[in-house]
Amino acid sequence: MLNFHIITLFPETIEAYLQASILGRAQKEKKIKISYYNPRDYAETVGKQMAGKLDYKRTDARPYGGGPGMVMLAEPILKAVKKALSKVKGKKSSVKIFIFSPSGKLFDNNFADKLAHIKGGQHIVLICGRYEGLDARVKKIFKAQDLSVGPYVLTGGEVPAMIIVDAITRRLPGVLGKDESIEERRVASSEVYTRPEVLVFNKKKYRVPKVLLSGHHAEIEKWKKGRGKAGDKSRG
Repeated sequence: MLNFHIITLFPETIEAYLQASILGRAQKEKKIKISYYNPRDYAETVGKQMAGKLDYKRTDARPYGGGPGMVMLAEPILKAVKKALSKVKGKKSSVKIFIFSPSGKLFDNNFADKLAHIKGGQHIVLICGRYEGLDARVKKIFKAQDLSVGPYVLTGGEVPAMIIVDAITRRLPGVLGKDESIEERRVASSEVYTRPEVLVFNKKKYRVPKVLLSGHHAEIEKWKKGRGKAGDKSRG
């Protein structure tokens, strides 16, 4: 079973997506396991919140050297990762630790395949940064690898974490039912159609391309190739 360990201040933003549909079924069938670790649970109490009168646990601070924004404290993250690693049985070599960064290694289909097909009890730790990032010593201590999901900056690492879990999980045997369901491994068009054959909208008719109704498999495959492969498009 593939184990994902997600370090995040906002587990609720991730869990709702990962519990749904195919990913939720993969967890029920024990093909993957997802565990969440909130750095706030490992932070020291520094005072009381003015409004709610609740214990306040600090997870960020001003950066040394100045600059805008806040930086996530190292210790709460280190303790959260340590807790995750305590669940790893056997060799620690089965653990991959990633921190999200726009300048990191680009995550693509090939990398997803490699992570999905490593034999043994694989553990993938995903550290979600926030604000201006996290203390660089976290990366040094755990020898974590920077990973990027694209040439842009996001508010936090939660969205990249969902992308990683989704892309890897769908490649595990049995998750999609058939291996050929993985679009990247077959000819797949960026245009797909289903019933009705003629769609009427705003008094206009939109028809399914005739070739798809022809039953001529060679011509259909040729048409699909002309529309591009699934690996060249985004999917929701």
